[in-house]
Formats: sequence, C-alpha cells, structure tokens
Amino acid sequence: MANYVIAAVDDIFFASKIRGTAEQLGVKVLFARTVDAVMEAAGDDRPSLIIADLHSQKIDAIDLAKRLKSDEQLSPIPLLGFFSHVQTELKELAEGAGFERVMPRSAFSGRLADVLRSASASRDPGIVGS
Repeated sequence: MANYVIAAVDDIFFASKIRGTAEQLGVKVLFARTVDAVMEAAGDDRPSLIIADLHSQKIDAIDLAKRLKSDEQLSPIPLLGFFSHVQTELKELAEGAGFERVMPRSAFSGRLADVLRSASASRDPGIVGS
C-alpha cells in the first residue's frame, strides 16, 4: 500500500481540516467526490487509508465500504468513517459494511493528526488511528 490517504469527504469544514492537517504533516491526501472515483484511485495505487464522511451528500459511504470490501485487491485497505455521535445506528451500519473504525466527528477532529500520521507511517491497518 502507498503512503497516502483518500478522503471521501464533501463537507467543506472537514475537507479543509483534513487538507490543512495533512499539509502540516506532509501527508498526501487525495479527495474523491464519488464512489467510482474512490474505487478508481484506490485501484491505481492502493492508499494506506480511506476516510469517509458517513453523512456525505454525494458519496454513499456504506456502498463504498461494500464495494471495497468485496474487491479482493482493495479489501485490505483500512476504512475509517466519521459520523454524528447521536446516530448510533449509522455507526453500526458502517461497521457491518466493512469500516474498521468509526468515530464521532468530535473524536475524529481531535485525533486527525494522529490518524494521518499513523496512516502515512504505517502499512499495518491495525494501528491506523490508534
């Protein structure tokens, strides 16, 4: 896996936060606006992590997880999703679809630097975001 991250995020606040934090850390982030774009980018050069906003208006994160995890070549790529902490059913749905880690938005924001640093430094999906 390559040391870069794909962000399937269309929320301006979170996209800006991810971009700014990644730039500070020297981590390469590719923003994808559709499930097909994520699949294509991941297939070209597998990223070390895919981050998805579970509330995205443009990207169906559950469909993304199902498609990635059903692809033998792409299934090892770790998925991290973030969501509104009050929607626990969405968290359960995401985990059932294949997300290895699902975090409330506040925790994601607070731990973003560690998540990106871990993704860029490691190819071991078990420690991403720990």
